[in-house]
Amino acid sequence: MSLFQYDFMLRALVGALIIGLAAPSLGIYLVQRRLALIGDGIGHVALTGVGAGLLFNQSPVLMAVVAAALGAVVIELVRERGRTSGDLALALLFYGGIAGGVMLVGLSDASNANLNAYLFGALTTTSRTDLVTIAVLGVAVLVTMVALRPALFAVCHDEEYARVSGLPVRTLNLLLAVTTAVTVTIAMRAVGVLLISALMVVPVATAQQVTRGFRSTMAMAMAVGLLAAGSGVWVAAVADTAPGASVVVLAIASFLVVAVGAAVWRTVLRRRTPAAPAPTEPHEVVLR
Repeated sequence: MSLFQYDFMLRALVGALIIGLAAPSLGIYLVQRRLALIGDGIGHVALTGVGAGLLFNQSPVLMAVVAAALGAVVIELVRERGRTSGDLALALLFYGGIAGGVMLVGLSDASNANLNAYLFGALTTTSRTDLVTIAVLGVAVLVTMVALRPALFAVCHDEEYARVSGLPVRTLNLLLAVTTAVTVTIAMRAVGVLLISALMVVPVATAQQVTRGFRSTMAMAMAVGLLAAGSGVWVAAVADTAPGASVVVLAIASFLVVAVGAAVWRTVLRRRTPAAPAPTEPHEVVLR
């Protein structure tokens, strides 16, 4: 009997595959900007939105989108204009977001099970409405990241060059911040707030072990994310484990396998390649 004959398992699988594609397509830009942990910071701000939604009897997902988008815009403006560095602004967002979220959830009547669903993910409880939301937002993020790849790469690689070239740097930075917030919000259903950055960063790190160009790295990272998401849901269904944790563990396992395999392959190539002869030094002529 196939486990995927049940509707809730099919919804979990489809949602995981969409997130597995969208998260690495955004994560490669964050890695390029050395903001690999920004997903954690925005995820904790999204937790504040969840707490506000539970406290005021509003949609937690909608409130999380609003809170995460505001937090992402604030950290981008602080990074661009303020004297505070990006790392310090991210730390303030990280601690403030989780503190506000825990406080608001504590003031609400939500149970610990509801909080754990957002902290660690609850992919198997994805409803049809949730799946539609994940599909629409995930496809929007994926199309945006692929369509604007040249401009976003230029901004992430060298902002000054992009500004001189006439690109709208501030608009692109804010767009990247908002799409990060959206991706974090939809990824909460799959891996939870505490594991969001892993789904954005680990597939990119895996692809970087064997690829060189930006386009090929992006394509392979999306393939790794898709494989880890689908395999993670299957492992969770068979072994009765948490889907989010299973997805992340398989993504990290793929990184280890690829990293070790690439290192072994490079060692074999070095041994097969004959060493170049050492240059001979010219004899010194001494005139007496």
